[in-house]
Amino acid sequence: MAVVHRILRRGLSAASPLPSLGGLLLVSPQELGRRPASSSSSAAAAAGDVEAELRAAREDVRQLLKSNPCHPILVRLGWHDAGTYDKNITEWPKCGGANGSLRFGVELVHAANKGLLKALFLVIPIKSKYAGVTYADIFQLASATAIEEAGGPKIPMIYGRADVADGEECPPEGRLPAADPPSPAEHLREVFYRMGLSDKEIVALSGAHTLGRARPERSGWGKPETKYTENGPGAPGGQSWTSEWLKFDSSYFKEIKERRDEDLLVLPTDAVLFEDSSFKIHAEKYAEDQDAFFEDYAEAHAKLSNLGAKFDPPKLTCKS
Repeated sequence: MAVVHRILRRGLSAASPLPSLGGLLLVSPQELGRRPASSSSSAAAAAGDVEAELRAAREDVRQLLKSNPCHPILVRLGWHDAGTYDKNITEWPKCGGANGSLRFGVELVHAANKGLLKALFLVIPIKSKYAGVTYADIFQLASATAIEEAGGPKIPMIYGRADVADGEECPPEGRLPAADPPSPAEHLREVFYRMGLSDKEIVALSGAHTLGRARPERSGWGKPETKYTENGPGAPGGQSWTSEWLKFDSSYFKEIKERRDEDLLVLPTDAVLFEDSSFKIHAEKYAEDQDAFFEDYAEAHAKLSNLGAKFDPPKLTCKS
């Protein structure tokens, strides 16, 4: 934690990635993880090599999750890298989105990203093993794998995302959702419509709150601890949305609808899913039909993971 405090006290220039993570240098894309465009003669071989690296990286993430219950923060890492996308901006990377920009300090210190340095500590050792895998891809691979390993649906992912070159290409602060806006429904639509997502996709993606906890020291929300979090797993404390907060299922919708347990968290942006007439159609459906939730969630997660991405080489798969 000392290195984290030094980084935040000192501040970070827009043009520089984080200087180090436990001895692991987050170097520029020119040195690590940036794939130049391939000639046609070598493209097929290069793509095959990258696909093999993606499979190996995914297995490393699976092994990490077996030893460290970090599923929620890995999901958040992928979401927050992609969730800055603005469909109204056509120029890449000014449009934001899944481009690996979250590795740079200028974006990592945005208020909505508080705590995500921990996620970088977890994924950078994996990333450093595979030169052909970009930061943009490892963030999204880790996020999707965490959903699947927690019992969620298989996400139809594709890979080959290019990385931004430096921190000057990071998106401005303020594009991610807030927990307590004056008008929760209006705010959710403003943020997610800007990304090109629908009401159904807003509700489906909200269901990922079945994983994880809110910590007051990070977000300003949640109790310091509850009967569901006082003993971990992982670092104890925080307030979860569900009692089994490392299990991906449809319980989030059931708990938000019933609101019977004071130890479970309900944010204004959660409650509105059963208050807004359009959101409620989907929330009611997911509370009753987990298969429908899984199907819609998998599609929405995959769509989110591709927002703003520039694929080079284009659209690789990571089949088992």
